[in-house]
Amino acid sequence: MSTSGEPEHELVRRLLPYSLPAFAVAALTGGFFSGAGTAWSGGIAVIVVTANFVGNAYSVSWGARIGPTVLMAVGLGGFMVRLATLTVALLLLDRLSWFSPLAFAAAFVPTTIALLAVEMKLLAGRMQADLWYFPERTT
Repeated sequence: MSTSGEPEHELVRRLLPYSLPAFAVAALTGGFFSGAGTAWSGGIAVIVVTANFVGNAYSVSWGARIGPTVLMAVGLGGFMVRLATLTVALLLLDRLSWFSPLAFAAAFVPTTIALLAVEMKLLAGRMQADLWYFPERTT
């Protein structure tokens, strides 16, 4: 991975192109087994994982530019916000007759695991704290 730029942005640049093929695989698999509703449910799961990944990367990158305290607040608070957003989205989606929670979970879990595995491989041998840059404050 390149040392120029913010590591979170680098991860997004490297991994975001894989979201479209992942969406296609989830949708085609869901469609093959049970129709259009299941296909959309699987595809939505990939979109949710992608949005969560991008939101986390950009919020952590923003927090790191400000300072360690903000970085910690963004990391912990952002997780809670994204978890609450996912919960509300699932509750709303579950009201739709075509939505399949099983297909959503069947796509969400492996997509998340694959994303985490690739992130770990790309960041292997590095401490996360070593990847952030905190500019010196001038008074």
